[in-house]
Amino acid sequence: MIDERQALTAFAALAQETRLQIVRLLVQAGPEGMASGVLGSELGVSASTVSFHLKELDHAGLIQARREGRSIIYSAAYPALSGLIAFLMRDCCQGRPEVCTPAVASLSSCCNPLTEAGHA
Repeated sequence: MIDERQALTAFAALAQETRLQIVRLLVQAGPEGMASGVLGSELGVSASTVSFHLKELDHAGLIQARREGRSIIYSAAYPALSGLIAFLMRDCCQGRPEVCTPAVASLSSCCNPLTEAGHA
């Protein structure tokens, strides 16, 4: 379970346009992830800029890296991102589940493969 200090670190990392774009690209890429060069190309930024932002996101625990041959592949740290969402929603209902229903429904529909494929 994520605590307030961890949430602040994660939100601080995401409060920068390029880093937010990187996380969104990595979420879209799925567990396969992307190489830093591909991220740079997608965002139109230099390798050193991507490297700087990847370091910040890694420090915040929002991404993970693995080596594949000569490349380092980055992917979203889904448990950390889920923990961040849970941190925000933890006290949502305050005894009133109808308050959280739209948010939960939104998360459920975004992560449903049939919905994503346009079959829902």
